[in-house]
Amino acid sequence: MRQTKFLIVKVSTLVLMLGSLIATSQSYAGGEMPSKEACESPSSAAVKGGCVMTDRKKGNCMACHQFKGIEQTTLQAGNIAPPLVAMKQRFPDKAKLRAQVWDATVANPDSSMPPFGRHKILSDDEIDSIVEFLSTL
Repeated sequence: MRQTKFLIVKVSTLVLMLGSLIATSQSYAGGEMPSKEACESPSSAAVKGGCVMTDRKKGNCMACHQFKGIEQTTLQAGNIAPPLVAMKQRFPDKAKLRAQVWDATVANPDSSMPPFGRHKILSDDEIDSIVEFLSTL
């Protein structure tokens, strides 16, 4: 009887641990590209921004940029543009970062980055979400 109770406690503990691991792997911790599961129903603006950035029909940012988390997918990052690292330090002012995403040619007329806002490639809401995601990197 005592061994049965011990076994039930052990199995219950194992089930709880596995459940928490599965839930953690599907949630978004920030600082890297969100998973496909997280993109199905984005839980925050940052998650939505990461999803827009990796959507080939939207931002498609990984075509030119490298950022954390992309190496865990079948996507290949580009090397045309700078890697998206230390973005909070590089752009402490979110307004400047937003302006860069909205139209990079204002700061650098020779930029090959599409003017996502000026050309209405992305909505203002999508650009705001991208800025929130970039601020986690």
